[in-house]
Amino acid sequence: MKTVVITGANRGLGLEFCRQYSQADWQVIAYCRQPEHADELNALSQNYPNLHIFALDVTDHDNIDALAAELETDIDVFISNAGIYGDTVGHGFGNLDYTAWQHTLNTNVISAMKLAEAFSPHLGRGPQGLFVAISSLMGSIADNGGGGSILYRSSKAALNAAMKSLAIDLTPQQIGVLIFHPGWVRTDMGGPNGLINAEESITGMRHIIENFELSQSGQFIKYDGTPMPW
Repeated sequence: MKTVVITGANRGLGLEFCRQYSQADWQVIAYCRQPEHADELNALSQNYPNLHIFALDVTDHDNIDALAAELETDIDVFISNAGIYGDTVGHGFGNLDYTAWQHTLNTNVISAMKLAEAFSPHLGRGPQGLFVAISSLMGSIADNGGGGSILYRSSKAALNAAMKSLAIDLTPQQIGVLIFHPGWVRTDMGGPNGLINAEESITGMRHIIENFELSQSGQFIKYDGTPMPW
């Protein structure tokens, strides 16, 4: 049985990743900050004994190290999905909330790299592990024609740069890295006006993950395989 680890598993894209991988008979290790309040995730686990839920705050590096040390299972795919938007009304340029910006960077960028460091030995023990980072087209510098959302845009641009370097660094270990734009999805973060639902986004990303080859490592791509501009 293949194993996937998913952060931010309690809602939105993370929850749908858990649903689809559980249905596909993978062992699913789901991390979220407060499992006791993750009603939908807990309900899903009642139907799928292959779904295991654990508490994780991705900004707590000691928590990450402890979970990595406890995990004895080899990992086939690690999906770093946990993230926040950060920007709030009234705190654009001229009144930026620098504390919120630091928290956004810690959550969206630094945590992903810490997770990769802590769990890369588990990924490296398989025939070919894959680390997946959920980014956004809003992290694209070339695509930014609207400005605003400084906290979120900068965090996702930094995530893209970090993951590109990680892909190069992990290639000798036969570990791949993919950076996804999941599309504009109707979730709590994406809002009700999103162009696609979570099922379509996750189905597309799972297809790309399933057919991944190491030569693709470091790519920034949309859920349907379309290359994204840096």
